[in-house]
Amino acid sequence: MKSILKTHLSAALILLLGLYPAIAAPAQNSSSASPAADPSTPPDSDLQFVLVLSRHGVRSPLNRPADLDKFSAAPWPTWPVAPGIQTPHGDQLIKILAGWDRARWSSHRLFAATGCAGAAHVTVIADNDQRTIATGKDLAEGIFPGCGVATHSQPQGTSDPLFRALASPAIHADPALATAAVAGRIGADPRTLTETYRPQLAALDRVLAGCGKLPANPRRTSIFDVPVSLKPGSGDAPVSTRGPLPTASMLVANLLLEYTQGMSDADTGWGCLDGPTLRYLMQLDTAVWNYGYWTPAVARMLASNLVDRIGKTLEQGATGKPVLGALGKPGDRLVILVGHDSNIAPVAGALGIHWAFDGRVDDTPPGGALFFEVWRARANGKLSVRLTYVAQTLEQMRRAEPLTPANPPAVAPIFLPGCGRADFSCAWDDFSATMRRAVDPAYVVTQN
Repeated sequence: MKSILKTHLSAALILLLGLYPAIAAPAQNSSSASPAADPSTPPDSDLQFVLVLSRHGVRSPLNRPADLDKFSAAPWPTWPVAPGIQTPHGDQLIKILAGWDRARWSSHRLFAATGCAGAAHVTVIADNDQRTIATGKDLAEGIFPGCGVATHSQPQGTSDPLFRALASPAIHADPALATAAVAGRIGADPRTLTETYRPQLAALDRVLAGCGKLPANPRRTSIFDVPVSLKPGSGDAPVSTRGPLPTASMLVANLLLEYTQGMSDADTGWGCLDGPTLRYLMQLDTAVWNYGYWTPAVARMLASNLVDRIGKTLEQGATGKPVLGALGKPGDRLVILVGHDSNIAPVAGALGIHWAFDGRVDDTPPGGALFFEVWRARANGKLSVRLTYVAQTLEQMRRAEPLTPANPPAVAPIFLPGCGRADFSCAWDDFSATMRRAVDPAYVVTQN
């Protein structure tokens, strides 16, 4: 999460290798964004508690311009903020999503449609980067405008084990095991994925070369020229990878940011990028995340501590009683955790869950969030849990479109292996057992 290419390729690539003009729209509130009927809502049940694990909003690239420019025929565009900082456009998008969330939750009577009465039952916790703190504040203000809901975070310059457990001195990763787990998915040959994704890599290399719109740059480095390696990593990146695919992942992620920021067509991939092309190229990015963060052995190292805290928080929300290690406070109806794609992906990998929406599979775009909802049946009081993934479409982000019943965000219901039923719900006891099985105690930070 540091603003240099090396860090991106070692952290986001534990993964593994070779896997807007903005249209102004006001932040929505509950009175203007009534969601359409939700077919996945359990009948005769009441929504009791929600935990949201969200990624931050649209930010500027983390990488130095020189590290990006060497792969392209022309320089990458200039951003209005410093590296890694959430943009005003990104703030706007988060508030739009938050308004939609408030409207949906009020339709299920978790909160009133307006006012601050429910604000006392909300806890927002963010990682201590500017972009995560900004997103937490945007969500709080978008859901409860003017109500002063605080966003909590650790002091800047420290590593919060909630979001980076392997940075804790109490936790020790097993890089050899993590590397073997990734290698075992690709036949122990990191070049395999370069060949598997050669068509997409070639399409990206053509965009980087200017797709015939720019003069040839003989000094440009083709992504196919990046040396390939797969070896144990260190710290909170237990696998270290290099190669065309990890490099492509980083570059495509930055093209996605240009598109969702709403940059001009000329500044979005040098005029070579539209929505369908971007979706095709994003297969390179999601492949890296899939083989790295979704690989179960790696995911459990990275996410066990977070999954453990999520499970305890849901128990506290379901029972209303204090639970050691839970986040927020008894009586909360909503807990929001704002982190990174590097949090959502390993949680998904540890739980064995997947989603698809907007022409993308297992993508974790800016502002996208994993929802855990606890429902109580009116007839017998039994609890169930439902998971969904919610995100704006690429075009909704690019144009900052209002979210309405006619133009809702993408909502993907999730089937949770180990407890999922035909209606996508999990009975409470089965869900709790599934969450416990996803946790490796060796990677949990002890709570006092």
